Amino acid sequence: MRVLLVGAGGVGTAVTRIAARREFLAHMVVADYDLGRAEAAVAALGQRGTRFSARRLDASDQGAVRRMLVEERCDVLLNATDPRFVMPLFQAALEAGAHYLDMAMSLSAPHGARPYEECGVKLGDEQFALARRWEEAGRLALVGMGVEPGLSDVFARYAADELFDDIEEIGVRDGADLRVEGHDFAPSFSIWTTIEECLNPPVVYEKGRGWFTTPPFSEPEVFEFPEGIGPVECVNVEHEEVLLIPRWVDARRVTFKYGLGDDFIAKLKTLHELGLDSTAPVSVPGDGGPVQVSPRDVVAACLPDPAGLGERMTGKTCAGTWVKGSKDGAPREVYLYHVVDNQWSMREYGSQAVVWQTALNPVVALELLSTGAWSGKGVLGPEALPPRPFLDLLTEYGSPWGLRDDS
Repeated sequence: MRVLLVGAGGVGTAVTRIAARREFLAHMVVADYDLGRAEAAVAALGQRGTRFSARRLDASDQGAVRRMLVEERCDVLLNATDPRFVMPLFQAALEAGAHYLDMAMSLSAPHGARPYEECGVKLGDEQFALARRWEEAGRLALVGMGVEPGLSDVFARYAADELFDDIEEIGVRDGADLRVEGHDFAPSFSIWTTIEECLNPPVVYEKGRGWFTTPPFSEPEVFEFPEGIGPVECVNVEHEEVLLIPRWVDARRVTFKYGLGDDFIAKLKTLHELGLDSTAPVSVPGDGGPVQVSPRDVVAACLPDPAGLGERMTGKTCAGTWVKGSKDGAPREVYLYHVVDNQWSMREYGSQAVVWQTALNPVVALELLSTGAWSGKGVLGPEALPPRPFLDLLTEYGSPWGLRDDS
């Protein structure tokens, strides 16, 4: 399998470190707008890097992406950029006749009149609008194939197939006890993406009602996370699982809640109140005259790069799917989860826990596609494919998952 990896940031670099240890990969082209970053990702692989090469590529240039896919004879495009670049990459892969994977879907837009009651443009709507073209091309666009979304969706499918006869609610719950020495505010993932998902109206799904929205940070609850993380307050956040799971899994309610903490929420609210979450360019003075910059990009530039926080980070991160329903007539409640200890991921891979956990899952998916254990055409979420091969291979990668039965 030949793969074009677009994006050599924290997640993209972790992808190369994981994939370099697997035999299924024939070659991976590591492409980034910053050629130096792509070259550094390849160089860091040392002797394992013979199947990797670095190229400069502008992810917003659909034609250039298509040409690189053709020139490099790539079977798959793996998108490790932020959601702004989903559509040009998604469409370039379709035009080039390649398969496509991403870890975050096309952007949403709030309802113009009732943003906290009704959905406007939902996450992934632009991609699903092209599903028929992907089917006709006989190619697969596997969307939302990170950890959340991604592994969390695989857990939902596994629960429906093997653990439950009837599902009342599927709730993805994400929490951590990570700390970063020397920083009062240092998000462990892209602040651009964090702002997008946390300040947009959260989406909830209910059978009979469909998808609807609530105000940000709604329905707080304390959730007990495993492996020593403990209780964390979680709130509703916009996330792809709520848009994906109901398409393939029968459940009466689907939610996503993120353990953010009061301080983190307060800082996000302040950014919003000051307009610093905006992506619309504003004019600011520059040495050569006024320049146009996005306030959100300025915030991202002022914060430490999440990929470089690993040495100062301690603790664990947990991604998982809580499911409530019944089996054989008896009530059942389980939490399927995946925990990564930052000390372990730094020692074993040189990547901090959050980006490593995100990067692991698309590599597992690529291997399943290369062997034929996973296959399909059209625009599919992870829950559309059989879960057992994925979970078995995840364990083979040395990062097993867990199941807590709270019945």
